Amino acid sequence: MAIAYDLELATALSPERVARRLLDVARREQLFDAPVTPEQIRQDGAVTQLRTWIRVYERHPAAWAPVVTELGITPTVAAGFSLYKHDKIAEQQDDMIRLVAGLLKDVPGDALLSGMDTIWLLRRNSDLTVNEQDDIWPPRRLAALPQLYRRATQTFAGD
Repeated sequence: MAIAYDLELATALSPERVARRLLDVARREQLFDAPVTPEQIRQDGAVTQLRTWIRVYERHPAAWAPVVTELGITPTVAAGFSLYKHDKIAEQQDDMIRLVAGLLKDVPGDALLSGMDTIWLLRRNSDLTVNEQDDIWPPRRLAALPQLYRRATQTFAGD
């Protein structure tokens, strides 16, 4: 079973622009050890130094998808993160949070980060809520967030 997360964004920006912004953040954080292009992130994805695979893609959720019906968000772009499950999972999650934080700063609109049946964060109408679990959001990850937030655990009805 893969360890996968998705950052779903309801934004007017195109997937190409989101990929460029994600790559800008990744370069600042020095997450790649080889040259990566926005096109690569959009098409085949790119792999970080810690072996996290990242891809940005256009998102068209079904009208009945929980993100739409329960959270009121209709994402247009998503960034997928697939972690290498055999080593340095916490460090890969830290990298993912730094990327997500950079995108939250640079990409307007509603956002949802979820994975492994857990909602990590939800931004709706500029209000950022992060999960209350301290193992998900230790101080080092909370410090990366670009805006004020509140702690509340969000779930989908089926969870």
